[in-house]
Amino acid sequence: MKFDHSLIEKNVTLLIALVILAVSVGGLVEIVPLFFQRSTTEPVSGLKPYDALQLAGRDVYVREGCYGCHSQMVRPFRAETERYGHYSVAGEFVYDRPFQWGSKRTGPDLARVGGRYNDEWHRIHLMNPRDVVPESNMPGYPWLAKAVVDGPTIQTHMKTLRTLGHPYSDDEIAKAPGLVKGRTEMDALIAYLQGLGTALKP
Repeated sequence: MKFDHSLIEKNVTLLIALVILAVSVGGLVEIVPLFFQRSTTEPVSGLKPYDALQLAGRDVYVREGCYGCHSQMVRPFRAETERYGHYSVAGEFVYDRPFQWGSKRTGPDLARVGGRYNDEWHRIHLMNPRDVVPESNMPGYPWLAKAVVDGPTIQTHMKTLRTLGHPYSDDEIAKAPGLVKGRTEMDALIAYLQGLGTALKP
């Protein structure tokens, strides 16, 4: 028996309904199993949520659009693992909302940048990247050295993340303003960068 596709192609409403149905079923089949797969929902051993200063740094990272040029996902290919380190696994990003994977690499991937350079290197690099990487086209971020982290905002952020399942204790949330008091956004961003990729022990 031959089906006449012209019936669907000539009826725009039916075509739209069938496309939505096909995309919905396909999406559900691909996405729903991930919620029940332990490797995507459980943190890797030793992974902890960002502390107050790192969380403030992550907010700066997102606000300044760093993800526009830097990915945070090492793909499981030899060329990538030789350059950046162990490939990324889902359990490393359980506490990332939203995750910063990406595929745009105007600058290098930052998934394993934690501990690779000291704090002073990062500070110089953020002030004027060409002082340490002459061929860099990254802009400088000198204003971060003057902007002070807002403690109450980070405290509110931590409370919100706890409602989403991040295991912050009352004590950690209460101490957050004190931990970031007097710290600059540059201090926070460096703390965030220094923690990237350090939980996974190859």
